[in-house]
Amino acid sequence: MQLKAHDLAFRYGKQPWIFKNINVTLEQGEIVGLIGPSGCGKTTFCRVLAGLLTPKMGIVTLNGAPISNKGYHPVQLVFQHPEKAVNPRWKMEKTLNEGWQPDAKILDALGIQREWLSRWPNELSGGELQRFCVARALGPQTRFLIADEMTTMLDAITQAQIWHAVLEIAKEREMGILVVSHEAKLMQRLCDKVIHFDQNQ
Repeated sequence: MQLKAHDLAFRYGKQPWIFKNINVTLEQGEIVGLIGPSGCGKTTFCRVLAGLLTPKMGIVTLNGAPISNKGYHPVQLVFQHPEKAVNPRWKMEKTLNEGWQPDAKILDALGIQREWLSRWPNELSGGELQRFCVARALGPQTRFLIADEMTTMLDAITQAQIWHAVLEIAKEREMGILVVSHEAKLMQRLCDKVIHFDQNQ
């Protein structure tokens, strides 16, 4: 299975282009790193790739066919700031089960304690919240995971635990992962290859 961005371009309204002519290919089971300077449009690109934004030009395909946004999307995105990705009016159990109901194996792998399920988002730390966001993204239909600075704001222990769980699950399912990060050591440790994001390719 292959996820591919074909000549993607995006801008808001008539504002300057955020990026143009972007081509990226991610194979199933492959871990690809994406690096580029701050403000170059990587996060916007991730949103387009995940189907959260519609490109102004170009297309995103899965195995050569345009991705449908109906039902559970096969490409899931985990953001850098988990507090912005959850509904503050929902307790964590409802947030976790929004798309699917993760089993005990995934909860345990990500270190999600059961007592957290009855708490509100503001009662959890950033690391605890991010574990929920990752679990929510790892549904049975997920074929590709986009990790946009997913663990940048977390301490080293939490970062290691989350990545260990994600990599184990990805290996079992042959999921592809796009890792967006400024951390060179993380890229070297995780990725099969690293590509540079050039907004004006």
